[in-house]
Amino acid sequence: MNIPAIEGGKSTRNEFLPFAKPYISNKEIDEVVSTLKSGWLTTGPKTKEFEKKFANYIGAKFAVAVNSCTSALHLSLLCAGVKKNDEVITSPYTFIATANTILYCGAIPKFVDINPNTGNIDVHKISSKIKSRTRVLLPVHFGGLPCDMKEILHIAKNKKVTVVEDAAHSLSSQYNGKKIGVFGKFTCFSFYVTKNITTGEGGMITFDDERFQKDLRILSLHGMSQDAWNRYSKEGSWYYEVVRLGYKYNMTDINASIGLHQLENAEKFLKIRTKIAKQYNEAFKNLDGILPLSGVTDNSKHSWHLYVIRLDNKVLKINRNKFAQALIKENVGISVHFIPVHLHPFYRKRFNLKRGDFPEAEKLYDSAISLPIYPKMTESQIYDVISAVKKLVQYYKR
Repeated sequence: MNIPAIEGGKSTRNEFLPFAKPYISNKEIDEVVSTLKSGWLTTGPKTKEFEKKFANYIGAKFAVAVNSCTSALHLSLLCAGVKKNDEVITSPYTFIATANTILYCGAIPKFVDINPNTGNIDVHKISSKIKSRTRVLLPVHFGGLPCDMKEILHIAKNKKVTVVEDAAHSLSSQYNGKKIGVFGKFTCFSFYVTKNITTGEGGMITFDDERFQKDLRILSLHGMSQDAWNRYSKEGSWYYEVVRLGYKYNMTDINASIGLHQLENAEKFLKIRTKIAKQYNEAFKNLDGILPLSGVTDNSKHSWHLYVIRLDNKVLKINRNKFAQALIKENVGISVHFIPVHLHPFYRKRFNLKRGDFPEAEKLYDSAISLPIYPKMTESQIYDVISAVKKLVQYYKR
């Protein structure tokens, strides 16, 4: 592809800009080395410290660390009482793990279409989906923009169902002045390598009801009554009992060592992401052919895990897939969030779903591209992303 450069500004970059890249300092490295030298690598004191500091940061009473947000969702649904043939309402516009964890419990996902302006579940369509077997509402804070939690909690209270939040994108997001992580019965976070803070792989569950703390810890480690720290340390006992059917979902102290110092920088990372988002918003606000997905509501604060643009096919003579390929050829890494769950072959066949079932989710998917947004980006890299988008829009206008 030989697209002429736009006039002015810098030339197209010669090095590929990754879609995402973690910000790892010497503090994380030194903490991991210290853990390795300590001889204690699995769940132990560093994990407990990370849990305590994370709960304090969120404003929740308790936090339990696990090895992924997927694990966090699964355990939270179990503790919320989800059983075989129960129903869980969620968004089709999410990563597949959200729906998979419902199936892990033997339950049935019931999807509600999205608000096209936010990518979040359309709260006005939830109530009609709640039936006698509905056990949980599982909202997904897409990209880091909080769902309308006031309305969701109101519906849940009236219908007597539990709220479990998928906050994989939403560390540092706020709703009505409070951080996401204190609204539902359980809130589940991700520390995957692309997330706002990372532990390499990892997740966290926040909650306020102390009754669940023991259950979550037991379920996250084979259903055993004691973890390794309590069995192998000087103060511990070798004896344990398996009291539940559990899973191997625990976080290690190696992962927590990274998380401790990532968490220290959470607000700093948020400021940088917000600054980049504002630069993108300013650059694209009058760009015919590009429609940034809304990141603003009156009562919320975005974490800017994702920055999503939508292509206007009335203006551009190129579809999303080709536009994405063109950006990659311009050395800008991109992604697409998400392929709606009901379009995946497994879910289509299992639940007799098809294109057309959730039109707003499909419209967003067909037009969406996620641009790089992360703390390690330089000003010149931000400029290069903006320049590449503008260049392609200019070239492919009808």
